[in-house]
Amino acid sequence: MRCFSLIFKLEGLLCRIVLITYVFWARMKEIVTSSMAPEPIGPYSQGVASSGFVFLSGQVGRKHDATELESGVAAQTRQAILNMKAVLAEKNLNLDNVVKTTVFLADMNDFAEMNGVYAEFFDENTAPARSTVQVAGLPLAADMEIEAIASLG
Repeated sequence: MRCFSLIFKLEGLLCRIVLITYVFWARMKEIVTSSMAPEPIGPYSQGVASSGFVFLSGQVGRKHDATELESGVAAQTRQAILNMKAVLAEKNLNLDNVVKTTVFLADMNDFAEMNGVYAEFFDENTAPARSTVQVAGLPLAADMEIEAIASLG
């Protein structure tokens, strides 16, 4: 009887250790940065890895070594997605790992042009979930911005 009692106590302790380890891991966060994406223009990170995902802050169409935006919604979309790829690469991820994007447009009339470039990077059969919304304004007076969530798994 004593042997069984000791085994049950050890099993309970082991379960608690596993649970505490999981909770601690799930609450941890890692800041993700890339020198190949523009530095943030405010108090935020390019990306944060936590709980099995990488959350990418919004990217506008500006090269990492430039202060000016690319010209036009197509060029900005292309550069914003290249910036996302750069941040994802820091965690050995690529666009295939992206599970959700949100696109912000200054003018919904630019949807088709943005969508054409977006389709160059995301295959229609494996594309992530996406929302696209029109907003009153974007940082640096950009035509568009895109944020994403990628799976680490």
